Amino acid sequence: MAVKDRVEAVLNVGLRVPSIMLLDVLYRWDVSSFFQKIQRSSLSNNPLFQYKYLALYLHYVGYILSLVLLTLPRQHLVKLYLYVLTALLLFAGHQVSRDYVRSELESGYEGPVYLEPLSMNRFTTALIGQLVVCTLCSCVMQTKRIWLFSAHLLPLVARLCLVPLETIVFINKFSMIFTGLEVIYFLASNLLVPYNLAKTAYRELAQVVEVYGLLALGMSLWNQLVLPVLFMCFWLLLFALQIYSYFSTRDQPTSRERLLFLFLTSIAECCSTPYSLLGLVFTVSFIALGVLTLCKFYLQGYRAFMNDNTMHRGMTEGITLLILAVQTGLIELQVIHRAFLLSIILFIVVASILQSMLEIADPIVLALGASRDKSLWKHFRAVSLCLFLLIFPAYMAYMICQFFHMDFWLLIIISSSILTSLQVLGTLLIYVLFMVEEFRKAPVENMDEVIYCVNGTYRLLEFLVAVCVVCYGVSETVFGEWSVMGSTIILVHSYYNVWLRAQLGWQSFLLRRDAVNKIKSLPTASNTQLEQYNDICAICYQDMNTAVITPCSHFFHAGCLKKWLYVQETCPLCHSQLKSQSTAASVPNQDAPAANQSPAGQEEATARKQRDEALPDDRKMEGTQEQEQEKGPDTPAGETSSSSTGVLTASQDHQNPECSRNKYSSA
Repeated sequence: MAVKDRVEAVLNVGLRVPSIMLLDVLYRWDVSSFFQKIQRSSLSNNPLFQYKYLALYLHYVGYILSLVLLTLPRQHLVKLYLYVLTALLLFAGHQVSRDYVRSELESGYEGPVYLEPLSMNRFTTALIGQLVVCTLCSCVMQTKRIWLFSAHLLPLVARLCLVPLETIVFINKFSMIFTGLEVIYFLASNLLVPYNLAKTAYRELAQVVEVYGLLALGMSLWNQLVLPVLFMCFWLLLFALQIYSYFSTRDQPTSRERLLFLFLTSIAECCSTPYSLLGLVFTVSFIALGVLTLCKFYLQGYRAFMNDNTMHRGMTEGITLLILAVQTGLIELQVIHRAFLLSIILFIVVASILQSMLEIADPIVLALGASRDKSLWKHFRAVSLCLFLLIFPAYMAYMICQFFHMDFWLLIIISSSILTSLQVLGTLLIYVLFMVEEFRKAPVENMDEVIYCVNGTYRLLEFLVAVCVVCYGVSETVFGEWSVMGSTIILVHSYYNVWLRAQLGWQSFLLRRDAVNKIKSLPTASNTQLEQYNDICAICYQDMNTAVITPCSHFFHAGCLKKWLYVQETCPLCHSQLKSQSTAASVPNQDAPAANQSPAGQEEATARKQRDEALPDDRKMEGTQEQEQEKGPDTPAGETSSSSTGVLTASQDHQNPECSRNKYSSA
């Protein structure tokens, strides 16, 4: 982004902040109390303050002016501020001229200014100030007619011409009137500019709504006005002014507890209106975004910005704060009560940020543990962040228990921090298991079972924490004070954190049990079959010392195939359905009794039996030995192997390596 674009972006935000501040001041202004103060003061006889409706009109005019400043295009907004700056410069010039005339009257010297040193110093100072004002006005208005802004020089010229002091006072008043007439003429000549601008804006808005709709119009205004950044700058300015006003009125040093209380009360003071509350919401969102960005940068360095995750944008924390503030009526409370309530809300927001950090760190830590990356700095960053996410939520839960009495709402808040610590603990344990497997230089037997036990353990702990929260809430509702909101929260918490967790865990258990049963129903390959197959597992691409044979005659590691069956119940290579032993037993095979077969099958079985009886004894013995070899050593004698056809097919594939590789590539 070029420097010009950056300057325009800063101006686009900075010039609109006064409009938000004016809206905030108008919201705080109570017209009734204002008129009560006026009636008790000396201004009660002033006709301008005798009509309450006049103040109401001014109140509404202030709102309109604020909205105009907020929605005005940047070019016109810059011009408006330049006009206001010119008016302020002219006012400053006349203030300098008035002070000079007053000082001359007090001195009483009417002679030439160059003969008296003090008079010369006053004249020189006033002349330099007036020339600076004229030059600045000419530059701001971008005109060479500098005489338009030099009316306040007339008293100096008159004093240089030895005009009497009483006449100089009249000349000063004339210069002020002349400047005022110039301003009135300028306003009259541009009187139709606001109307034309409003007419053009209405025409453009109507076209946008007609073509794209109201939603597109809202998004366009949101992007052009940069409302999140605008409200954040407004709130930070309010907070800075609040802190400055506190320290400017105190001379004694502040303790640490006092600083924490000052921080909370300052935030509470700066969210007493809807505008300041929105400013706090957007400020929290940007802070959360910065923390999550630093977390990703700490874990991955500059690679984190190459694959940016749009799920972690910080808006979750801001929306959480807004919902809690609206639900609890935050802006309607007194400052002290608002500060205590804000401490709880900010605790929830921090807990949400920590959970988002865990969602970022969990896949990165597990991938680092499973990879062969030996960079100690990467492992240190991952482990240190996990240790922080393990200790800090527990510390926050301990600290909030020290300040507040335990109830159902507080228990829900604390449980979120406890769950975060439990999840981090599970991630660290799995990372340690991966590192142990890496140092052993060989796969750990039943590693999948160990990881499943670790995950199941901390999932069970999470479930127990949720059950404890629900039980405490039910007991507090039954034996304590009942409320509709509390009952609703209990029902929601029971459904999402208890019922859904239990249902998901039970489904995972059933899926794992079915996969184990399917693996047990498959035959195990013998050493001879593995030597004949002489290939790798198509899932993990590692050598096979042990393997199972699918009904479609494919060889896989039992553990690898079990992981595959968690996802889908098909063969990884040919995608045929893998049936368990009970299902396969329900399908009639070719060796079933003739009574259970069709007439054509009975005839075929009878013909096969007669053909076998007609063979010589040596041929019968040879056929029996071939069948036993096909069944393998693990198949009992006299029992037909269900994988005999698969072994023949696998051996044929092994004799034709090109065919076997084509199967792997197709999978």
